[in-house]
Amino acid sequence: MELALDIERRGGSAVVINADSAQVYRDLRVLSARPSEEEMRGIEHRLFGAWDGAEPCSAADWAAAAKREIENAHLSERLPILVGGTGLYIRTLLEGIAPVPAIDPAIRDEVRALATSAAYAALQAEDPERALALNPGDTTRIARALEVVRSTGRPLAYWHAERVGGIGHAVALFPLVLLPERATLYARCDMRFEGMLERGAVEEVEMLLGRRLPPLSPVMRAIGVSEIAGFLRGEWSREEAVVRGQQSTRNYAKRQFTWFRRQPPDDWSRTEEADYGATLEFERLFQCMGLT
Repeated sequence: MELALDIERRGGSAVVINADSAQVYRDLRVLSARPSEEEMRGIEHRLFGAWDGAEPCSAADWAAAAKREIENAHLSERLPILVGGTGLYIRTLLEGIAPVPAIDPAIRDEVRALATSAAYAALQAEDPERALALNPGDTTRIARALEVVRSTGRPLAYWHAERVGGIGHAVALFPLVLLPERATLYARCDMRFEGMLERGAVEEVEMLLGRRLPPLSPVMRAIGVSEIAGFLRGEWSREEAVVRGQQSTRNYAKRQFTWFRRQPPDDWSRTEEADYGATLEFERLFQCMGLT
């Protein structure tokens, strides 16, 4: 927000585009910490709450929508500012998506019917490279890799090498990766979850459960949903729900921290400071925009 406001103060214009896989869902206003009108401070925000929870938003879906928003921003001479922590979304937008052919429904059903341990053992035999890269308990990614190799006859790595549709080569990037000190980050995670309960997270989960959406749908697997749902069903106390939610949040933050520390190109600016002005990267941006 400070970057967008600084651009406005300098005579430019900006639009904030969401790149967080939870904040895309209307159903997760509290649990995703979607910004309020007050927090938006008059800056236009796009792709926040843009999907209904019954409609899964894949990385490809989001990238297609983000491309349209970026193009619209450029046409109206506004700077698109992408914010969010979903690395797969950003990678898909910049690098494109693997053109994997449609999976044979019979093969998909066969793979999804396997126990995770059996699917992982099969993947070790049929795509050992991918199996080595995955956690043996990662049900979703194991099933995806196995159905791809069985349906197409080629491992997922082959299709990843054929990525198409990325815009990284066609736009100027001014990236900044925030990597705050771990202890501070985890403390904020704990405060964040408790604050969500006070702001209506329990009621939000009650409404989600009332919709009877598929348990494996992305919106139902969002951090906090299962933890609060267990409390609502009487499986554990509110205090236990808080502990579980805080742990899940810290675990996710750790995965994000590791991904953004290792995956983006080495020349992407990284900082421990929360203040965007801690880097000179945006001074170069202002120069390019003629806003110095």
